[in-house]
Amino acid sequence: MDTVLAIETSCDETAVAVVKNRQVLSSIVASQISIHQQYGGVVPEVASRKHLETINLAIAQALDEANLDWSGIDGIAATCAPGLVGALLVGLTAAKTLAIVHQKPFIGVHHLEGHIYASYLSDPELKPPFLCLLVSGGHTSLIYVKDCGEYQTLGETRDDAAGEAFDKVARLLNLSYPGGPIIDKLAQQGNPLAFPLPEGNISLPGGGYHPYDSSFSGLKTAVLRLVQKLQQDSSQPLPVNDIAASFQASVARSLTKRAIACALDYGLNTIAIGGGVAANSELRKQLQQAAIKHNLQVLFPPLKFCTDNAAMIGCAAAEHLNRGHTSPLTLGTQSRLALANIMEIYKH
Repeated sequence: MDTVLAIETSCDETAVAVVKNRQVLSSIVASQISIHQQYGGVVPEVASRKHLETINLAIAQALDEANLDWSGIDGIAATCAPGLVGALLVGLTAAKTLAIVHQKPFIGVHHLEGHIYASYLSDPELKPPFLCLLVSGGHTSLIYVKDCGEYQTLGETRDDAAGEAFDKVARLLNLSYPGGPIIDKLAQQGNPLAFPLPEGNISLPGGGYHPYDSSFSGLKTAVLRLVQKLQQDSSQPLPVNDIAASFQASVARSLTKRAIACALDYGLNTIAIGGGVAANSELRKQLQQAAIKHNLQVLFPPLKFCTDNAAMIGCAAAEHLNRGHTSPLTLGTQSRLALANIMEIYKH
């Protein structure tokens, strides 16, 4: 049972955690949301500078909360891909330096594998095979989890990911960034049946469609046209709550249909959800209801492990370290890296 200190800096959270196997001993997350809100999105250069300012303190806090010194750490991990290259570089360099100074194994971790492993933190008895619905700001994927490091992507987004759609619709409605939490909050006061909105089938040559891929650009455009029409046809205030509820319900229906169909088609009886959109209340409700109907198990990570955090990175790293997988100190950052190529991270 290896104890890993993990660093996550792929976007705008400076996160450090200490994880022993699948038990979180400490988890520090310094969010930059308030900084990036004024820009309506993450500014990569600003994010990198804030990581530099925050990371040493976060590492010290994580060790202190875990009540450990470096002698109690078996390995040091960091997210290496995918993400903002400058931001990733801060965490990766810190982890490599600590590994050299303290003579510990270094483990690079794929960010999406971290989101998969977030479900292990809520259910330590979870074992492959299972289906992971990964829904975050930049990713909407259905992943067949066969084993540690062995993944098959069965469906993905063809355009806007679910999280991107939430942010863009929030902007259309003059709401704050990030869009997911504020739309979810307003939707509680709205009518999800107020406006029929499309779910976005993926057209293929020959007139068919891909059953597991997602598309949210058409939904975003439909909301734009709805807002424009309502503004032109009425002197009344825009029914923001109803629009938010209708939009959110459409996203949840689309994701639920695809996840349930994919699990049934592949004979998988467990669906684990990961990523920031996993915190969405409507998605949780629809998936749980559909899972009961089809006798499937659905696992949602605790809310604090849905968004980017280092505990999920540490959980994945501990599994790799237990299996003898370590990374070379020459490992670089990558803005993109397919899950199918994940074992490249551990090649010496």
